[in-house]
Amino acid sequence: MGPEPEQRRPIECAPVRILRRALYLLAAVNAVTGLALAAVPKFVTKTLFSQVPYPEYAWVRIAGVEALALAMFQVLVAHRAVEVWWWSWAFVFVEGLIAVVAALNAIFGLVPGSSGVLWWLIAGVNALFTAALMWGIGRTGQERPLP
Repeated sequence: MGPEPEQRRPIECAPVRILRRALYLLAAVNAVTGLALAAVPKFVTKTLFSQVPYPEYAWVRIAGVEALALAMFQVLVAHRAVEVWWWSWAFVFVEGLIAVVAALNAIFGLVPGSSGVLWWLIAGVNALFTAALMWGIGRTGQERPLP
């Protein structure tokens, strides 16, 4: 047995680079948001976004930790986007559903005394990332069909 042949890495196309950039940007937004929610949840919710005070902020901290973990997975997929670009569908579902839940909360679920700005911001940002990921996945799928 001789040495193993050198594995050839797939060639990266322009849509993969765009998808990768969207994933990195999404990961950065999730990491910063997650860190803020985990470290200073009362400041973020009450002071910055005028939400009514909560009796317990543990669930907000947990959401922050989950956002940090999600950001790590987004970076992992971005690093290997040439080979595993279709894994980005998982993030489309997460970001899309977060946008829907936030918009529904802004429309129907605001507690009296709470501002809707936070919820519309969450809905809008997540809707934009959902659209960007879907566009990137669609374009990448045209040039790099599933193996």
